[in-house]
Amino acid sequence: MTNHSRQPRRVRDLGIVVGPVSTGPLNAITDVPGVRVGHTTIVDPPRLHTGVTAIVPDALEQGRSSLPCGLFVGNGFGKLIGATQVAELGAVETPILLTATLSAFRAADALVTHVLAGPGHEETRTLNPVVGETNDGRLSDIRARPITEAHVLAALDGATSGLPGEGCVGAGTGTMALGFKGGIGTSSRVVGGWTVGVLVQSNFSGTLTVRGVPIRADDGGAPAAAAPPAPGAPDVAALQPEGNSCMIVVATDAPLDARQLGRVARRAVFAMARVGSDFAGGSGDYALAFSTPGAPASGSVDDADLDPVFAATMDAVEEALLNSLFMATTTVGHRGTATAVPHALVLDRLRAAGVLPQPSTTGPVS
Repeated sequence: MTNHSRQPRRVRDLGIVVGPVSTGPLNAITDVPGVRVGHTTIVDPPRLHTGVTAIVPDALEQGRSSLPCGLFVGNGFGKLIGATQVAELGAVETPILLTATLSAFRAADALVTHVLAGPGHEETRTLNPVVGETNDGRLSDIRARPITEAHVLAALDGATSGLPGEGCVGAGTGTMALGFKGGIGTSSRVVGGWTVGVLVQSNFSGTLTVRGVPIRADDGGAPAAAAPPAPGAPDVAALQPEGNSCMIVVATDAPLDARQLGRVARRAVFAMARVGSDFAGGSGDYALAFSTPGAPASGSVDDADLDPVFAATMDAVEEALLNSLFMATTTVGHRGTATAVPHALVLDRLRAAGVLPQPSTTGPVS
């Protein structure tokens, strides 16, 4: 595959716009008031490319014992710690952490340490830490389990309301997706006076699809219907992640209850199809959706009014997934190399397909 050198750029900055609804100011999950994100990134090439990402709802740090939360499991081949209590009670009690598969258990213990040390938890005797994961074992020595309590606490304590890092940062440092280097991505939409924000950790198989145009990794970007790759082309299996998974976290300030948030989470997983996921049987595809204010005592939003929220969620997930790849950089790892998405090639394909207009100038895309 040709290595198209380029700088990380978000898809919207390249002129690729997903859906008609406006984004928030940052086009990120942190556009939802009271939501912060922090990363700890661990890189010791070629052996280690891993990390931790923390999604922190301020309400839980300010005395709220829980927030309404919905969960949807697209395919359960994963280790989402705390999932059964979220499903049973429809609530999240802690920040949400993302990391590598075999480090999830150490991360959960560190998350408990963080929460118990906070105000209002002096007498806490039970707690449900929520930690998601994907398998970064092709690019990182996953068996080393390098994540420590200090790494987790740094991500939590360093969480901010600014634009989160994307691509090869935090829990996305060593991930792969759709035949290319994956990572962390984020996006948001503003609809009906509410904000829907999304953060993803992409690490799943399939054929990258951008605005309906397939971009294959194993033949230099030829359409998926093209002839088989020529001899010497990379093995498709070698371009896929070690373990297929995707974690999606949706935050909103819409006053939704847990049942409605479950419906939102379902649409979040559905959006993976738009970017080309093959929903493999060995994939752990999960979406968590939480509401920062929670449903009011007098009742939540009418179900008939949720269609715009569903549409906003799917658009934001699609864009966040694309950002996770387009912001990533080529990584030489522990057991292989993951190549970054070639921006110029993708733009050429979208123009040829009539999805984007032909450029008025012929300058190269960086």
